[in-house]
Amino acid sequence: MSAAGESGPFTVESAGRALADACRTAALDASDAVLLRLGSNAVYSLPSERVIVRIGPSAAKLKGVERLVRVARWLEAEDFPATRLVTGLRQPVVVDGRTATFWVNAQDREEYASIPEFADLIRQLHWLTEPESLGLSTHDPLGAWDARLARLTAVPADDVEFLSQRFEELRKLYGRLDFVLPYGIIHGDANVGNALRDRAGRAILIDLDDVALGEREWDLVLTAMYYERYGWHTREEYESFVFHYGFDVMNWPGYPVLADLRELLMVAWLGGKVDGEPEAYAEFAKRMQAVRTDGSRRDWRPL
Repeated sequence: MSAAGESGPFTVESAGRALADACRTAALDASDAVLLRLGSNAVYSLPSERVIVRIGPSAAKLKGVERLVRVARWLEAEDFPATRLVTGLRQPVVVDGRTATFWVNAQDREEYASIPEFADLIRQLHWLTEPESLGLSTHDPLGAWDARLARLTAVPADDVEFLSQRFEELRKLYGRLDFVLPYGIIHGDANVGNALRDRAGRAILIDLDDVALGEREWDLVLTAMYYERYGWHTREEYESFVFHYGFDVMNWPGYPVLADLRELLMVAWLGGKVDGEPEAYAEFAKRMQAVRTDGSRRDWRPL
């Protein structure tokens, strides 16, 4: 195993090596492994095992992965409908300087939950009272900025400067927000893409990495933005979300600031992916133009 922080570039090849070693450790057959995506993590399906394996880029993030495992086990103990860890395995494991976790593959084919089902999941999550032993971190939407800024190495310098200045403006405005929902457990990346329907037809919540203690409005803002700014949800879908959750974040005076901050983080994240990806660069340039001019976002594509 490499030392933490010395695991080398996170590529298809290096992630594949870590997958093979992790599966040997867990006595799982990886011969038919399929790479589903390579982003912050490498996510693989093992069809013959009905298992999903997530390879993290560095053992330096082990504490966060250990917290993820604790969250998943707690939610299972609470009978909360969420993605489940494979039982009978020590988790997480560290191989080749990277982390690995093993999850039950809940689907034979990809099927997302409906907007009302997703709203119900978030509402149920917000009702939970987490034990202190869970060791949840405090959600800090401002804390992700420095890392995203550091990845903007392949975009024009004036774009980086604009994004930095805009972030400073929003940082000050965020500090003045008066949140109205009770503070507590949140998903952290709440959008309908993180709600699937399992083989039994039940809606479940996935991608638990950002579960934390924070402002509940953060978990509502993406659905509102997807409707109001981007047109990715219809009015009927958004109204069903509001009805099932029981609160319309767009009626809260702080919504524009929270939405602008969330959007800026989305644009910066995309800017960190443009190197060698013409499609991502074109989308980033389009988004930057809209943010600079306060233009329409209706032609933004989900990425």
